[in-house]
Amino acid sequence: MNLKDKLLHPVFALIRDVADRERIPVYVVGGYVRDLLIDRPSTDIDCTVAGDGIRLSREVCQEIGRREGSVPNLQEFKQFGTCKFQYEDTEIEFVGMRKETYTPGSRKPHVEAGTLEDDLMRRDFSINAMAVSLNGSRYGELIDPFNGLEDLDKQTVRSHRDPDQSFIEDPLRMFRAIRFASQLYFDIDPDTFDAIMRNAAEIKNLSAERITEELDKLILSPKPSYGFKLLDAAGLLNLFFPEMIALKGVETKNGKAHKDNFEHTLEVLDHVAYAGGGLWLRWAALLHDIAKPKTKRFEEPKGWTFHAHEYIGAKMVPGIFKRFKMPMDENMRFVQKMVELHLRPIILAEDVVTDSAVRRLLFEAGDDIDSLMTLARADITSKNREKVARYRNNFVIVERKLKEIEEKDRIRNFQPPVSGQDIMDYFAIPPCREVGLIKDQLKDAVLDGVIANDRQEAWEMMLRLGAELGLNAPDPKRVAPEQKKKAPEQKPEEPEPKKKEA
Repeated sequence: MNLKDKLLHPVFALIRDVADRERIPVYVVGGYVRDLLIDRPSTDIDCTVAGDGIRLSREVCQEIGRREGSVPNLQEFKQFGTCKFQYEDTEIEFVGMRKETYTPGSRKPHVEAGTLEDDLMRRDFSINAMAVSLNGSRYGELIDPFNGLEDLDKQTVRSHRDPDQSFIEDPLRMFRAIRFASQLYFDIDPDTFDAIMRNAAEIKNLSAERITEELDKLILSPKPSYGFKLLDAAGLLNLFFPEMIALKGVETKNGKAHKDNFEHTLEVLDHVAYAGGGLWLRWAALLHDIAKPKTKRFEEPKGWTFHAHEYIGAKMVPGIFKRFKMPMDENMRFVQKMVELHLRPIILAEDVVTDSAVRRLLFEAGDDIDSLMTLARADITSKNREKVARYRNNFVIVERKLKEIEEKDRIRNFQPPVSGQDIMDYFAIPPCREVGLIKDQLKDAVLDGVIANDRQEAWEMMLRLGAELGLNAPDPKRVAPEQKKKAPEQKPEEPEPKKKEA
């Protein structure tokens, strides 16, 4: 098979010209070839070179400079002549062909220069072990020594080596098999999957960072539930994510049962993925009910309850992020906020939608209100179609109210129009309990619609609240800054017209 008509990126012609001039065999390999064959977009091009990859990449960068006037910034790594550069929003990597051998009991390979077949053999799965020539008359020729094209046609992820040996050498390959299956919606070859189950315990030797990198990619797949179900079936999920396993199962008591929260969570995750949610909103979907096992109670006559699971779940988020070595930054705080607030839009949709409730939701969600509504809408799962339709219709009302209130009252990221500093300055008092009481009542008054989100109305209420709390009356001349009236400007007197002389 020849793929030259598919090699549309301009860098391929540049590499061909330079490689032929320098007489260096070079091939594009791995994931890019796989994606090329299934017409899947890719922004990473990996090339393997017979010899020094740095020498070829330098010449390619110089050729780009000669043709386009700007030389790409080249990153060089001494081992096996590896280097990278960016060209037209694509990362290009060159590396020398190599062979890897493992000493029994060791996870660190002995690496040496090798042939193209050696280089393809060391790769994880047959669909990633193909190459395309970028040289001369063989330009575009597919090299497929391990039947990767056949596995692509069968939509199968298969280890082309002894899978037990491969997974023991690098246990991350088990995660990668499931991640590729989830991203591509492929099956996993039975022998390969059996080897994953046999060697699942080997993941204890992986760092949290390597697991999380694969987990993030799986979560970003088009239907992430598929990958999580494979992780569960393979016996991997319980080894690194016990909180997810705790969600599994249905318990029935006195004829009343609750839903399987594991299945529900994965359904919500898929809904968020279909809605185009990014990584952190998908993490929020994954964790939104994570505290349900801790809060599950049976109460007559109501049945199963999960009181405060949203608040306890939010408190669990930092611990999970820390264990996975994920960023303890604004992304983590976003996930916390989504977990804590995920029920609020649903509660609104269950009842009469009041302006006050909508103001409070806008105030607490701030700029994340759209993400919260996406999560809450995704959380509507039921086999009762009538119930789902009712909730979705009510959501339309909630969303309309959100827009109306935001336009009218400017509540998103709202700050009370009178600050604590204003209160202290006016009453000439230091920070104290009374300042907090006045601030809270002003905030509640705006959110409940008692007063408008307006400084003048808030100032007048502050005066009343201060008097009720017995704060000393200040100097009557001290007023709100915008209340100070400027003295009217006096127009200069016009001179009296001169009398005409007789």
